[in-house]
Amino acid sequence: MNQLHNLLNDCLIDTKHVESAAVISLKGAAVLATSARFNIQPQQAHMFAEAFKRTAVIREEGFYFQDKNYSCVRADKNSIYSKCNGKGLVMVKTGSYILVATYNEGMYPSVCVEAVEKLAEYLREKGK
Repeated sequence: MNQLHNLLNDCLIDTKHVESAAVISLKGAAVLATSARFNIQPQQAHMFAEAFKRTAVIREEGFYFQDKNYSCVRADKNSIYSKCNGKGLVMVKTGSYILVATYNEGMYPSVCVEAVEKLAEYLREKGK
């Protein structure tokens, strides 16, 4: 396991309010680490990277991920929050990475968001 994988598990999955998580490189949109059973295809990673360049469109149209159409709750230059029928997707951008996390029914969206934002802040402080 690499350091990013450990951070996903320790900081996100272990909260019990993040179902799955991934780290995607901002340059090149490569998937660098994922939690167990979370498959992100290259075109999906690219879609996440592009979403931060089109926040106005994402706010209006949402996006399609894992056979679901997610509506946008928040979209700005650093964070995109979206939901679909009790499930949610949180994306937060740092200088080098995009953190992606999902939550499902029974999990608190606010805890998921807080955990992802704190991990992003930690990575920013480390210059990543």
